[in-house]
Amino acid sequence: MPDDSFSATRRGLIRASGLSAMGLAIGAAGGASSGAPGYPAPSEMDIGRVQNGRVVFPNWRSEAEPRTPPPPAPRAPGERLGYAVVALGRLSLEEILPAFAECRSSYPAALVTGSPEKGSVVARQYGIPQTAVLGYADFETLRDLPEVKAVYVVLPNGMHREYTLRAAAIGRHVLCEKPMANTAAEAQEMVEACARAGVRLMVAYRCQYEPYNRAAIALVRSGELGRLRFIEATNVQANGPGPQWRYSKALAGGGALPDIGLYCLNATRYITGEEPVEITARRYSPPGDERWKEVEESMSFGLRFPSGVMANCLSSYGAFNDKTLRLHFEGGTVEMPDAFSYVGQRLIVSRKSGNVVGQEERKIQHKNQFALEIDHFSERILADEPPHTPGEEGLRDMRLMETIYRAAAENRPQAVEPVQATTRGPDPREE
Repeated sequence: MPDDSFSATRRGLIRASGLSAMGLAIGAAGGASSGAPGYPAPSEMDIGRVQNGRVVFPNWRSEAEPRTPPPPAPRAPGERLGYAVVALGRLSLEEILPAFAECRSSYPAALVTGSPEKGSVVARQYGIPQTAVLGYADFETLRDLPEVKAVYVVLPNGMHREYTLRAAAIGRHVLCEKPMANTAAEAQEMVEACARAGVRLMVAYRCQYEPYNRAAIALVRSGELGRLRFIEATNVQANGPGPQWRYSKALAGGGALPDIGLYCLNATRYITGEEPVEITARRYSPPGDERWKEVEESMSFGLRFPSGVMANCLSSYGAFNDKTLRLHFEGGTVEMPDAFSYVGQRLIVSRKSGNVVGQEERKIQHKNQFALEIDHFSERILADEPPHTPGEEGLRDMRLMETIYRAAAENRPQAVEPVQATTRGPDPREE
């Protein structure tokens, strides 16, 4: 009798040979990879295909199921744009530097900080060479780091102008946090300096890149709920004791309005796609509180747009956290809790269906809005195209905020000068 182990091995070889032949046949028929030797070749449904330099997959789920997003297609490390992050405060350490891990076209290449110790620690955490950790006095040394193509200015508002101008002078593109500056005159100077130097300037209006806010814009443009009639935008938070740079007029430019009220103002503009023609405002600070000696605690303001849309906005450092955007249409309402937050956005549509008024919550894949804005700027630099939120967009808001302050000071409506040029660049590319 033949040896059982030999027989089993022989049967296995025969079976494997058969599977291999079948795999070759499947591969030839489907034009797909032949797969690992000895196994059936996988189908395109399973392994995808290369299209326009990236891997894509056919839909593998039932039509009743939502489609999965395409796999990320990051640039190769040597093709990504290097940034110098200027200032290592909370925003840089809690949001911006971690966001680079989700970027596909960008990476942190240098740090500028007033604390060498902190710079050394952070550089080690993010794999940045210690030689690329600079002090503020050494900022111009960035010109000697060819990997640094752009700077991300994350300093207090009153310092944005200086470091934008210094970046432009050494030929580096600038991504600047909002608000753009302390005054419209400073913002104008920044726009002109970058234009003369031939570098791009973008203001970090993260919400204009965030998926839920993008969906709200699309919903308004679609006319699905009829005409937009009214906007409510609230951004309030209860701030603690000083000292904080936010309570210094020299560093912050103002109080709640430029810091968090700006989100409301900018949202009314990108949601409507219009510019306001009239502004009203009221300002308030509790008497006797040292925090409000130089800046305001609260600012409420109203805007009227050419289409007839009215907007009511509230910003405050004195009320519990609320960052809600509500859009009132002829045929329904859209509510966006946490519209201006870093995470947690939602989009709830209320409208009549038949004889019933119901609610529908629309689910959208979360994406890191800091990573989206950074990568958008990188891609526009690499393509030599203007960004979606250029310096002109920030300058426009600076002028409107000055009008809001004037309306509050004079306690009467203020007419708004019409925009002389486009302030917003091409829309971000959607995947």
